Amino acid sequence: MNKQLLAQKLWDSANELRGKMDASEYKNYILGLLFYKFLSEHEENYLRKYETSIEELDSDTIQTVKEDLGYFIGKEDLYSTWIQNIKGAKWSITHVTDALGHFRENILISAKHDFDGIFEDVNLTSEKLGSNIREKEFAIRKLLELLASVNIAGNKEYDTFGFIYEYLIAKFAMSSGKKAGEFYTPHEVSQIMAAIVAKHLKTKEKSMVYDPTVGSGSLLLTVREATQENREEHTIKFYGQENNSTTYNIARMNLLMRGVKPANMKIRNGDTLKEDWPHGIINGVNDPLHVDVVVANPPYSQKWEGDESSLKDPRFRDYGVAPSTKADYAFLLHSLYHLRPDGVMAIVLPHGVLFRGNEEEKIRTKLLERGQIDAIIGLPAGIFTNTGIPTIIMVLN
Repeated sequence: MNKQLLAQKLWDSANELRGKMDASEYKNYILGLLFYKFLSEHEENYLRKYETSIEELDSDTIQTVKEDLGYFIGKEDLYSTWIQNIKGAKWSITHVTDALGHFRENILISAKHDFDGIFEDVNLTSEKLGSNIREKEFAIRKLLELLASVNIAGNKEYDTFGFIYEYLIAKFAMSSGKKAGEFYTPHEVSQIMAAIVAKHLKTKEKSMVYDPTVGSGSLLLTVREATQENREEHTIKFYGQENNSTTYNIARMNLLMRGVKPANMKIRNGDTLKEDWPHGIINGVNDPLHVDVVVANPPYSQKWEGDESSLKDPRFRDYGVAPSTKADYAFLLHSLYHLRPDGVMAIVLPHGVLFRGNEEEKIRTKLLERGQIDAIIGLPAGIFTNTGIPTIIMVLN
């Protein structure tokens, strides 16, 4: 079965299994358990590489595993053990509950930021899973069996798994009624943006890329793919911020699952417009991080708390403050503020930013006078999930 058919099968089966649960909620279970399966099999592959049996591990070797992977999963908590227990009618939902608890306890201290709380949306006590323990166990058991059909046993299947993961994210975004681009940036749009910024990065051995509205992390990963085509040894540090805690967890899963090392990523759960980050004001001193590239697809025309007092914010001080009813230029100025002098950014915005008046016109005029707008790329109608809003990619320096 090819990857498209397998992804469609997973989606169709998931819809049958979720019962009365909304798809936007059910994604927490399927994506969370899919990620746990990945971590479990990643550890098994790691041990197999060193010809080590998990039964033979002593405390020192377990510590080595944790230092290399950032976590450790015991034999009784492996996904493969769950499947064996299901086949032998020895499995119960407490196996999953206990395993997730043990996972929290076995995260390497230095990897806490990357893994801590990553499964908090897998709520095994939810009434929507079932009205009693038997119904809950049936729903989770069927899901575990379904996900067992996803083959990620070897590196050769890695791209297939990544495709399935992104396919499901796109489907869940579509069915959950999110605003266009708020949850997922279509791969075609990501590829255009990545191609633009990758040209800037190709001569650098090391670089930093930032997405202030990181969503599922797909934009960052597409930049990574485009850059690696240009320079195999390129090392990128990824920074991302996401206000929605569930989507923040998905972004961390996505990057880790696609091979981004914990040391090369810093994803934060927070409101980008309310408090400046990366870095920003620390102990009363403004020390922002400046990056080589910014890519962003912020929620369109979102309300925010901008007013005259926002002119004191160094992000907006030199340009003006976006109206409180439309945060588009606030996201743009935040992104521009974090660019290095030779940096480049690509941001998706509603078409209205090109012609709306008042404060937006003043900001747009200053950007043009300073020669900071490099290009405007119009996108075709209907390209984003659940919306017909005309959109553009604006490229700035």
